[in-house]
Amino acid sequence: MEAHETSEMIEDSHGDGKNRTALTISILAMVLAISSLGGSNAGKEITQENILAANSYAFYQAKSIRQTSLKIAASDLELQLLREPGMPAAAKEAMQKKIDDYKKTIDRYESEPETKEGKKELLVTAKEHETVRDRASRQDPWFDYAEGMLQIAIVLLSVSIVAGLPVLYWAGTVLGALGALSAANGFFLFY
Repeated sequence: MEAHETSEMIEDSHGDGKNRTALTISILAMVLAISSLGGSNAGKEITQENILAANSYAFYQAKSIRQTSLKIAASDLELQLLREPGMPAAAKEAMQKKIDDYKKTIDRYESEPETKEGKKELLVTAKEHETVRDRASRQDPWFDYAEGMLQIAIVLLSVSIVAGLPVLYWAGTVLGALGALSAANGFFLFY
């Protein structure tokens, strides 16, 4: 047997299988890193959007309380005008101006498209934050599944190198492919 035949035999018996397995492990490790980032971002997005939705609802409630307070104040002034018909004209005019100011503010609290801080706009904003949060909540478990499957796949592939068992290579590859599909679903929510 010549030297070049020996090196070919060694390369055939060790090189191809181990190189293929090492390449598969590298690819799965890269997918695992991307999946971990996706899962981490989904978790942060859930928290952030939940806080923003809660803030919008709190602002909405604050506007509702202010609006109710102004409605009560305007009603009190209107009743006072009715109770005291002999009130001096200047006082009546001042009270009516105050009532009108309250009513304008009440209307502004209901809808304020310029600043997006009216109750109507705040409700829309809160719903938008909830929608983003809910999407991230649906994404997050897929990243968890992907991470688990990819980690187990990498272990199986590593053991297949040491043990030389092709069945471990194929089991790791199939599990890795399922993990990659789960990661893709985490990003795109195909199903």
